[in-house]
Amino acid sequence: MSERRTFYVQNFGCRATQADGAAITADLSARGLQRDADWSAADVVVVNTCTVTAEADSDARQTIRRIHRENPSAEILVTGCYAQRRPEELSRLPGVRWVVGNSHKPQIGEVVAPQRLVSLHPSHEAFHGGVAAGGLLVGDISQQRQLLTAPFLESGQDRSRPNLKVQDGCNNRCTFCIIPSVRGLSRSAPPELAVAEMRKLARTFPEVVLTGINLGRWGRDLPGRPRFHTLLERLLAETPIRKIRVSSVEPMDWTQDLLELLAAEPRLAKHVHIPLQSGCDTVLQRMRRRYRIRHYADRIERARALMPEASIGADVMVGFPGETDAEFEQSRAFIEQAPFTYLHVFTYSAREGTPAAAAPGQVSKPVKKERNRALRELIDRKRRAFRRSLAGREVDAVTLARPVEGGGAALTDNYLEVTIPGEPLRPAQLVRVRLEPDAATARLV
Repeated sequence: MSERRTFYVQNFGCRATQADGAAITADLSARGLQRDADWSAADVVVVNTCTVTAEADSDARQTIRRIHRENPSAEILVTGCYAQRRPEELSRLPGVRWVVGNSHKPQIGEVVAPQRLVSLHPSHEAFHGGVAAGGLLVGDISQQRQLLTAPFLESGQDRSRPNLKVQDGCNNRCTFCIIPSVRGLSRSAPPELAVAEMRKLARTFPEVVLTGINLGRWGRDLPGRPRFHTLLERLLAETPIRKIRVSSVEPMDWTQDLLELLAAEPRLAKHVHIPLQSGCDTVLQRMRRRYRIRHYADRIERARALMPEASIGADVMVGFPGETDAEFEQSRAFIEQAPFTYLHVFTYSAREGTPAAAAPGQVSKPVKKERNRALRELIDRKRRAFRRSLAGREVDAVTLARPVEGGGAALTDNYLEVTIPGEPLRPAQLVRVRLEPDAATARLV
């Protein structure tokens, strides 16, 4: 009997992309392929790409070339957002046999292992095993209505905190963002599916992170148009999961119902992530964001009033086309006075096909670099002050699968990574800790 074919999935990008990789892994395993520990000897290597920036595209190309160089006999399948956006470009890279866009991502198992097993995605339209000339299988992403979902365990520190994707796609049209054109329209996992997956995860893990491309829009495409907070209520009522962490939710979707539920329910992590992008109304208007600073400030002020010790974070972009010194200073000043405890600071990267890429007033690289540095220094001061304010407090924390010299690592309910001195702790355990004066270390209670 011949040996089983082996495969390896290399993921790039956001939590939703990582969750897609988990679904691909589950499908290929169900079809009889064996998962390999790395790409160096795998028969099939799936490269699951991101395309949010030019750097993300470059990273994917470099990885594909490296895979082919180190394992020239491997059949490489490229999928994900970059594959949806530029399939022909990727198909010309050495070693690439197939390019499958997000439009056909549920069919990857049938491409790689046709007729080995019935697909795990029977609701998708029938697929008969062939791909277009040149190994391309890419269609109109706006027609995709299926949601790939499977729990994903990240490498490193988050192997004790699986991600569960319950939403995909986005109906917004921000002028800088390519994602709607490569992810398609917003679509939601039925609540029954989310409950079933959460029950499975609760058998092993104390904390699960709910994720999506535009998570707060969950349910708007389902019968009755349920709201996101009702999904959380069902997950809490119908599963034994001990802690749920909500990932990024757009400002206007942080409703009073959602904030009050987060504040009142001890099984929901006190962690609020609200994308900002800019603290200046004129920049937000050019970005075509659906809120203004007064709306945003209202949401985070409510969050802080309801949850005084919560972590509050945001995504912020610097160097958007036309951003003047005065506009950047307005954004910086808003961030300084707002109750943020961390930021993800991004430098604007033009994406061909978006309105912003052709907009006048492109900001120079040195200016963007300096603005990035200024915000990072600002948030570093705010982060340290937040940690100091929590000295002596007791909080829940989940132990992480990351070795730390002289102890173990854990992530607190309010999103602080801490070291627990002593013997290494078994990962994926929910513990109670008391924060030390610097809040970088904690003691078991």
